[in-house]
Amino acid sequence: GTELRALLDNDTRLTVIGRRDRLPAGLGDDIAEAESTSAAGKRLHLRIAIDYSARDAIANAAATWREERAPSRAEFARLLAGPNRDAAADVDLLIRSGGEKRLSDFLLWECAYAELCFVDRLWPDFGAADLSAAISDFRSRERRFGGIGNSGQLIAAE
Repeated sequence: GTELRALLDNDTRLTVIGRRDRLPAGLGDDIAEAESTSAAGKRLHLRIAIDYSARDAIANAAATWREERAPSRAEFARLLAGPNRDAAADVDLLIRSGGEKRLSDFLLWECAYAELCFVDRLWPDFGAADLSAAISDFRSRERRFGGIGNSGQLIAAE
């Protein structure tokens, strides 16, 4: 609603992933318009999943792949994104609302190095203050991406 529109400034890109064919009439058009309007955003890429399944995305990508050699990670990411979509970049921060402490089949490939934030508040009540708190917490974390952290401890690489 209004709060989401307030978050989408000129530097924010919005994309919605998932099964749009099962959305109420007209909502898919509204989503497409919001995505088109925000496509030039570079500071923040806000991705919302509606009726999305990572397992379906992986299965569809594998079904699309017909070469003898395994695709590179970048090629496979493009296949996962599906036709007419940009390859999804790795997720930096995954916010899971509703008190659940699991990924629930959400962006399994893209979340390999994501920082996870779990909040008890349900999605319809999740607001700007909640997003600000999650981003503040994210900024305080040390991201290692499979490398060596500040403590000097070796972290298993990909």
